[in-house]
Amino acid sequence: MSVATLIKRSTARLLVTLLLPLQIAMPVSGRDLEEIRQSGVLRHLGAPYARFVTGSGDGLDVELITLFAEYLGVQYRFVETNWKDVIADLSGKKFVVHGENVEITGNAPVRGDLIANGLTVIPWRKALISYSNPTFISGVWLLTKAEYNMSPIQGSNDMQRDIDEVKAGLKGRELFGVANTCLDPQLYNLAATGARVKLYQPPSDNPVELIPALLSGEAETILLDIPDALVALEKWPERIKVIRPVSMPQEMGVGFAKESVALRKAFDTFFEQIKRDGRYLALLRKYFPGMSSYFNEFFSG
Repeated sequence: MSVATLIKRSTARLLVTLLLPLQIAMPVSGRDLEEIRQSGVLRHLGAPYARFVTGSGDGLDVELITLFAEYLGVQYRFVETNWKDVIADLSGKKFVVHGENVEITGNAPVRGDLIANGLTVIPWRKALISYSNPTFISGVWLLTKAEYNMSPIQGSNDMQRDIDEVKAGLKGRELFGVANTCLDPQLYNLAATGARVKLYQPPSDNPVELIPALLSGEAETILLDIPDALVALEKWPERIKVIRPVSMPQEMGVGFAKESVALRKAFDTFFEQIKRDGRYLALLRKYFPGMSSYFNEFFSG
């Protein structure tokens, strides 16, 4: 056997020896409450989004999960992720989305104990993770440029009627959405309206970047959820307008691994407590002062 062959084989054995402990160290299932308490750390997975996770160290969900860590008696640790990877980072599963279903394609390392970043309840996500009781109510609006030849609807007390009116105005118009999120046109059957549907991939994985695409003329109309739309209206008040809803009210919640049953139950108990004592309402007023006017019953309850 040549010296070169011996070197190659020795190198291969060394790589296997080095990589095996790393593979073993990467968990592929979620931790539950007792394991988290033993570790002394709660890992919060968050992708920067609206005012839930600002990217500057604060946000509604950052403060919410910090309070939850205090409630559990453990340290808080933020683990930044992105919208493409966040579900895999919690579930430990690689997957492909097919409408409301998912196909598991492999395992992924688990990087956190829960997701909190304005996570809308979507059917395919429920196949991979569990949700807390609702923490936020949202919805999806249609937006366009202020000068675009499409008028906001008058609005009524019948939301389904309002949605139908918005959809009726989409025929022949270009519509941008984001696949596999609450902004996916497929969720609302918008192709059936006759709209020219296009899926947009925001450069930094943040849906609010649909606004620059709109303002640059790249898109005629876009989908945006209410929290992001309110932030956008503050930033570009004279340049965009809201046509109104394409969805019924949608629930958001904190995401948990399927295995983390006790952790999820502990969060639900904690959340009811801070709703009753007013701490959650104070956080809502701090980060989303206008939301209560849209879903007053939920946010005041």
